Amino acid sequence: MSEGIDELGAVDWVVLEYPGSKFNGSIAPVIHDLTDRGLIRVLDLLVVKKDTTGHFEVFETQDLDDGELGDLRAYENSMAMVLGEQDLNNIATVIGPGSAAAILVWENKWSAPFAAAVRHSGGQLVARGTIPSQAVVAALEANVQEGV
Repeated sequence: MSEGIDELGAVDWVVLEYPGSKFNGSIAPVIHDLTDRGLIRVLDLLVVKKDTTGHFEVFETQDLDDGELGDLRAYENSMAMVLGEQDLNNIATVIGPGSAAAILVWENKWSAPFAAAVRHSGGQLVARGTIPSQAVVAALEANVQEGV
């Protein structure tokens, strides 16, 4: 991470579950597009595999073969490894048995100037939330049905 802390934007993470352990890195083109356009910077990428008994194992990119990781291997050398052991234990509880999950952490580079301005003005981020896209779609569809 060669960029200064002052220029760090908001950081998000997602857990993408693939029932049947079918993660194969096919999301790489979209991630490449977002990074190429300067919208995000990938900070961490891990894969968790959970067997049918609930036992899970965490894999870093170097532990996976190209068939599983695909073109996501391009981010292997830029990882910041921001997730800790407790984070991974908590994440593993939401993954269904017999599934694999990609855990992706990225910086929202578009937000860096805003975040720096807040810090320079003496402010700090104290809360943040995310609304799942499925909930937004459901709300929009409900509004259409109600004629709003």
